[in-house]
Amino acid sequence: MRTPTFSFFSGETVFQWKFPCHSTDLVYFRKRIGKEGVKKILKVSIDLHGKRAKEREALVDTTVQEKNITFPTDTKLYKRIIEHCVGISEKESIILRQSYRRMTKKLMLAQRFRNHPKNRKRARAAQRKLKTIAGRLVREIERKLPASSLAKYSQEIEIFQQVLNQEKNSTNKIYSIHEPEVYCISKGKDHKKYEFGSKASIVVAKNNGIIVGAAHFSKNKYDGHTLPETLTQTEELMGLRPKFAICYRGFRGKTFVDSTHITIPKAPGKRTTNYQKHKARKRFRRRAGIEPIMEHLKSDFRLMRNYLKGSLGDSINLMLAVAAFNFRKLMRELLDYLLQFFITYRRQVLALMR
Repeated sequence: MRTPTFSFFSGETVFQWKFPCHSTDLVYFRKRIGKEGVKKILKVSIDLHGKRAKEREALVDTTVQEKNITFPTDTKLYKRIIEHCVGISEKESIILRQSYRRMTKKLMLAQRFRNHPKNRKRARAAQRKLKTIAGRLVREIERKLPASSLAKYSQEIEIFQQVLNQEKNSTNKIYSIHEPEVYCISKGKDHKKYEFGSKASIVVAKNNGIIVGAAHFSKNKYDGHTLPETLTQTEELMGLRPKFAICYRGFRGKTFVDSTHITIPKAPGKRTTNYQKHKARKRFRRRAGIEPIMEHLKSDFRLMRNYLKGSLGDSINLMLAVAAFNFRKLMRELLDYLLQFFITYRRQVLALMR
């Protein structure tokens, strides 16, 4: 355990403070406070902004919080199953007929450049062989494990079997052995067609850019179906339900969620006045301001890749990132206020000296 030392100089005296800390302290802290505790931290970050956060109009958008997993392929999953089965056998002192370590390495080498026409047939044959070996080891582990240990690994073995049974068009597929809750989200981007993680909904105050809501979804929902849960959470955090939720066309389907009016871009009607057209145009131009906020959350506040485990980790990571964004926004505003105060004070002092 390392003990960091902080010191500063005051004349000739050096003041030092030492306190013990460990890299796992934040892990224990998150587990101790849980989801509800993190939610309270987020609420405090909103309340510190006072009345400025309590706006009647809010911007709503969704994004993907990617999980810390490699790009999933069947070959990688079969290899991971083989490694897990060998690991279980070593822990439980089970003698396997064969560990397949050397053969697995050889079959994985056959996957290199598998999309090349000359390598495709050999790579597919190697993939089928890996699947056969993985299924063989799973069945052997089930046979040889004692009843007490089998109950211990039952959930893990169930995931192995689901991976081995799933096909290209299967629903609720497993994309990672250690993160089975991860689901695939198609975003339609040229550089990244699919993202693997979970969906997150962000609510931002229209004029001040304060994030007043952050909901995580353990299942891949249509954007329009995320609104009831998102707006309910916003009301709990802010103490006020937004009267207007300004969204993009992906939220089409409902015009009202309880008392909140859902506004999306659409062609104006015949009876729409110029004032109404101008107001709608101004709203939807402002809605685009949520995009850079989400990019800042990803690049500056660790929302780009989530390293916390499970669905609970997704929710905690999202709310902590949003709370940090709000705290930093407040700190910058206070710093600007102090700088303006000192500049004004200095000018007044210089004026008096003249």
